[in-house]
Amino acid sequence: MNSSMPVGKATPNEPILRAEGLTKAYENGAIPVLHGVSLEVYPQQTVALCGPSGCGKSTLLHLLGGLDSPDSGEIVVRGQPLRPGRMVQTMLRHHVGFVFQLHNLLPDLTLTENCLIPTVAAGVPRAEAMERLHQLADRTGLSHRLQQRIQKLSGGERQRTALCRALMNRPSILLADEPTGALDEATSRQIFALLLELVDREGITLVMATHDRALAARCDRLLEMHDGKMMDSAGSGARTAG
Repeated sequence: MNSSMPVGKATPNEPILRAEGLTKAYENGAIPVLHGVSLEVYPQQTVALCGPSGCGKSTLLHLLGGLDSPDSGEIVVRGQPLRPGRMVQTMLRHHVGFVFQLHNLLPDLTLTENCLIPTVAAGVPRAEAMERLHQLADRTGLSHRLQQRIQKLSGGERQRTALCRALMNRPSILLADEPTGALDEATSRQIFALLLELVDREGITLVMATHDRALAARCDRLLEMHDGKMMDSAGSGARTAG
């Protein structure tokens, strides 16, 4: 982790990610999505957000990661309030990784080229970035596919590539929006097992939106969302950082 980044450091007893009273609406308020959502996520926890389509899971993830701004409320990441501007860009480049349902890879670029994009934005030296890519490719079984274009990869390989890309800058937080939703059941289980293995090995905090309750049950905590509100939560609570 680059210690020069102007972002605080969470401890095991303090949230690494906190939201207070988040609201969000679209179309000039005509389409309300979030109604005062609050949550705390602790270092190295794995947290699943569950609920029906349209309940606000994806919107919440986008707000937590700085891809969108709340209408009201506060988001604190690694001890620092999230404000629009340069701090958001710093956080995205160095502290937060994203995995999306439809991977958002560039089909005409190779696996290597796709994975190097976030390292270029973050100013990581190419040699260091390539060393990191080879490490992740080895862990995800993609070492033999590095020069393949994305359009030549299977669905499972594309999502494994998306995992590699999200982890290239060694984020402390990974936000995953239905990361296995576009895959068949068997591939979904494989990708999710790989996801849990990677975040555990690297000490990453995971917040994941999913419809799959079998997958959600394997996380430390399960948070229910309905109609833009946070409902019940269950799970083991904060894990001890190791």
